[in-house]
Formats: sequence, C-alpha cells, structure tokens
Amino acid sequence: MKNQQSVKNSFKLNAISRAMGFGLLITLAAAISLPSAAFAGEGHDHSAETVDKTEFNNFSLENKSLENVSLEVASPENADDGHDHGEEEGHDHDAELAEKAESKNASSETTDDGHGHGEEAEEEGHALQLTAEQQQLAGIEVARLSEEAFSLEAVATATLVVDRDRTMTLAPQLDVRIEQRHVVPGQEVKKGQPLLTLGGVAVAQAQAEYINAAAEWSRVKRMSKSAVSASRRLQAQVDAELKRATLEAMKMTTSQIGTLESNPETIGSYQLLAPINGRVQQDLAMLGQVVAAGTALMQLTDESHLWVEAQVTPKQSENVSIGSKALVRVGDKTLEAKIIGRSHELDSVTRTEQILVSLENPGHVIHAGQFAELYLPNAVQGGVILPDAALTRGGDGDWQVFVQDKDGFEAVEVEVVERQRGMNLVRGLAAGSNVVVSGAFFLASEQAKSGFDIHNH
Repeated sequence: MKNQQSVKNSFKLNAISRAMGFGLLITLAAAISLPSAAFAGEGHDHSAETVDKTEFNNFSLENKSLENVSLEVASPENADDGHDHGEEEGHDHDAELAEKAESKNASSETTDDGHGHGEEAEEEGHALQLTAEQQQLAGIEVARLSEEAFSLEAVATATLVVDRDRTMTLAPQLDVRIEQRHVVPGQEVKKGQPLLTLGGVAVAQAQAEYINAAAEWSRVKRMSKSAVSASRRLQAQVDAELKRATLEAMKMTTSQIGTLESNPETIGSYQLLAPINGRVQQDLAMLGQVVAAGTALMQLTDESHLWVEAQVTPKQSENVSIGSKALVRVGDKTLEAKIIGRSHELDSVTRTEQILVSLENPGHVIHAGQFAELYLPNAVQGGVILPDAALTRGGDGDWQVFVQDKDGFEAVEVEVVERQRGMNLVRGLAAGSNVVVSGAFFLASEQAKSGFDIHNH
C-alpha cells in the first residue's frame, strides 16, 4: 500500500513538472516571437518604434490565448523578416525603443516646460516691440544719426534766433489808430486770421483816394482811343495803381481792396490779417494808440524752423563748409542741423567768426533766445555724439544703446571714447541708424526683466 501511494504521488509530481515545463516553453516561445512579429516586413523603416516598451513588459499568457501564441510562433512572416536581424538585433530593438521614447519625452519637455513658455527661449533674443502709445508713455525719443562724424572738442557756444526767411514784421506805412485787438502775445495764428482792427483819418483818406482813382481808371479804360489821349489814359492808370500801392503798404490784402472798391461805405477802417502761419511775437499794439507810419505793430514767426548763431575760432572754422551737417544741443535735446552760412570775418573784440545754422523744430520744443551748443563735423577724430540718456549698461557691464528697426528696439554694444558735459563720443554705430536718445533706461529694464525671468513669475 505504501509503495502504491508513493507511485501515485510520484506520478502527480511528474505531471505537474511536465505541465510547468510546457508552460515555460510556451512562454519563452511567445517572448521570442513577439519582437520578431513587431518588426516583421518593415525593411529598415522600423515603423513599429512607436510601440511602447511597457506593452512587452506587461505581456502575460493571461492576456493572450494559447492558440494565438501558437499561430504567431508558427507564422512564417514572424519567423524571418527578410533582413537577417538575428537574435542580437531582436534584443537591441527593445533598448532602442526605450531610448527613442526617452528622447521624445525630453524633446516634448523642451517644447513645453509646463508653464506655457515652450517657445519663449527662442523669442528671448528678439527685439523689444512697443506701440506708439507705449513709447509716448515711456518718454522714448528716437533720433536718426547723421552721416557726418563729430568731436567733443569741436564745440562752440551758440544762440537760437528766429528764421528770418520765415518771420514777418507788420509795420503799416501810414499813421494808424488801434481800434481793436484780436490776438494775444505768443498765440499761434493761421494765415488770413485777423490780428488787429486799424483805422484813423489817414486810413480813410487813403481808401477814399483809391476808390476815386479806381473809378476814374475804369471810366477811361472803357473809352475808345480816339475819345481820350494816350497820356490821359496812362495818367488814370498810374494814379489808380499808386493809390492801390498805398493800401497795400497799409497791409491790406487784394481781397480787402476789391471789397472796398465795391462797397465804399466801409472806408475808415480795416482788419490787419496774418500774412503767414506763425506765433505772435513783439506785440506792441495798445487800444486807442495812434502809431506813426513805419512803426512795427507785431511780429509773426514760424517756429517750425529756427536759426542758430555760433561764434567759432579760426581753427574750428577750417572744417566748416556750407551744406555740411552739425549737431545742436539745447538742454537735454540734441537736434541735427545744416550749416547755411559763415561771415568770413573775425570780430574785432572776440576774434571769432560767426557761423549760421538752420534746423527744424517740430513741435516747437525749443524757442528763439535759448542758449545752445554747436558740434561741428570732424572727420579725423570724430564719431557719434549721444547724450547720457542714450547710454545704458548691458548684462555684461558694457555700454549699449538701443537701435530701432522694423522689428522693434534692439540693444547694440558701443564703445564710449570720451565723455564730457553730458555728451558722449561713441563709436560702433552705423551712420543713419535710428537711436533712442531718451527713454533708453526703460528699454534696458524691460530687457533685463525678460532676460532674468523668462517665465514672468
């Protein structure tokens, strides 16, 4: 009985061992066949690289029937893919899939760092962009660099004066009385705008004489040549033109003279109209005042253009040529100007020569009578002259300025050769560049902010 029991137990153990052995064999066959099936018929394209390696790690016989495993093992396509990969290649594919999956994850992390700034590193080096309103709020002013080179040594004191080609003095060539005022000193006026109402005995007499002379010339002009002599015709015409010229000397316009001729009842007064667009200056007219002929009542000046008068030494004037560029500094503003004249004569007291420079004054930010500094061209030791407000320090401590182009504002490192009186001789900028001369500190802070914390935390 004991021997029979032992035989039965031994038989059971052998059956269990055989079953375990068979199961192990099936598992090994499936593990070997799966990589081959994944890459079968792929050539060298390896399109199955997208398969996650975890699928192989999690594979078990519980998720796949024995019948399917047997079919995959017996499949000729899985047995040979036509490229003789061999056992070693089948083993290396698992490692390759893992490496490429990790590489893909790393690339994804580079593209998106979890803060929504995947492309920020690429944009970090781009120029700063501001709207016109933002530039105005930040006080950013841009100036175009001159083609000329300048030096801090070639500088002269100067004074702003009115542009005499754009200034009108109103001085009627007849005794007039101020009857009414229509403007105040310093007011901006447009051409044709009333300034004063003038009248008086002399005015009425001149207007009456013109009306009579014009009527006589109109009568004679309609008569035939046989009815009136040539001398009489000429005398009537000259007398009418003379009386017209008197009214024009009183600063009456052609339209006013025509109205007076058709409406004689308006004699005795007229309105003094602005001959140009400008600002009222040197206003001396007072109500009720009788002003003698030739006395200046008012001056109008177009301040959009000004002149600069500077006194330079003979050595400084050697490099001065008509039409060349110059720089004018007034307070904290630096403007480009053009040399339009020089006296070629030295003052007997100061031993200096006068230089005349013309500059544009958009917005009327500077005014006649202000003192200025004039920087003259110097091609030998010259460079770009910029104010202190245009310079800032970069992240590495070097000097930099901001240049505006179509992309925005970009920092450019420069070499500061010399500094004095709030101005700097700078090299390293291309002629004609648009450089920020005011508000550079704001741009530098924005640049540092974006460079210091790209996530804006």
